[in-house]
Amino acid sequence: MRILLATDAWSPQVNGVVRTWQQTIRELEAMGHAVEVMHPGLGRTVAAPRYNEIRLSLAPWRIVSRAMSRPFDAVHIATEGPIGFETRRRCEARGIPYTTSYHTQFPEYMRRYFALPPAVTWRFMRWFHGGARATLAPTQQVTEQLRAQGIARAQTWCRGVDTAQFRPVAGKLLDGLPRPIHLYAGRVAREKNIDAFIDAPLPGSKVVVGDGPERARLERAHPAVRFLGYRFGDELASCYSGADVFVFPSRTDTFGVVMLEANACGVPVAAYPVTGPIDVVQDGVNGALDEDLVRAATRALQVPRDSCLAHAHRNGWRRVAEVLLSHLVAVDAGHATANLSAS
Repeated sequence: MRILLATDAWSPQVNGVVRTWQQTIRELEAMGHAVEVMHPGLGRTVAAPRYNEIRLSLAPWRIVSRAMSRPFDAVHIATEGPIGFETRRRCEARGIPYTTSYHTQFPEYMRRYFALPPAVTWRFMRWFHGGARATLAPTQQVTEQLRAQGIARAQTWCRGVDTAQFRPVAGKLLDGLPRPIHLYAGRVAREKNIDAFIDAPLPGSKVVVGDGPERARLERAHPAVRFLGYRFGDELASCYSGADVFVFPSRTDTFGVVMLEANACGVPVAAYPVTGPIDVVQDGVNGALDEDLVRAATRALQVPRDSCLAHAHRNGWRRVAEVLLSHLVAVDAGHATANLSAS
């Protein structure tokens, strides 16, 4: 099967959306499928408003036209951006079935960054996803949220972790820090609520792995916190492994793949009992949930590392790829061979 994936989030961005699709594509290709990614890096881009590290396509029609001029078997639209819009437009114009996915609490982010009322954004989301044969959500909680907002074809997908890449690894990046070490890894952005982690009166040390628009402000204001920037591969795994607790302060994430990555390195998670963590963290099994992050971190410290490892190993990426395949809709031969560049 040749699958076209339309996404406005792609490398060099470092986030859960990109990581999810990179891992899923690897599994799909191992299963014998071909995936062509339509992404901003294939053409000229411009920085997203108020978020310079995200690049948006200036000419999405060229990217989508090239990909759709060749035969394909299924179309999936991952994001509600320029490439997603253009792919949706062409599919709707030609009657081509497509599926979508919901990765980001877009209405909440639009409220935070642009003061746009969520009711307005949800109206747009209903329009964008309304024509899809299925809209894949990362957890049952998010699926129910989408259905309550009128996106009736929402279906639960899932997420996984690469336990070959994320595993207990020795490293020196955290050597010498007072214990316990509390770690955050991910984008350093307003919507991640990192201030709640940094301001929490936790004993020991705090470490932030990642980068983003809020890093400079936070680093200036909190010299006692160690900021390590982006880390990859074994360095990232060693950061997870060297911590005692992984603190996930976000209240808006739809999932949070980093929580499973931490578990795969044997580290328990402390988080709020909200959408995302509530579907990932089992209290006492791989972490702790509490409206007070200090209480959550204190309880998480009591969770055995072996229990976290076992939880991670039950959540592989092959299952993620299989669920995606079960929802994709085959395109008929006439549409698959049509040259859509004139659309």
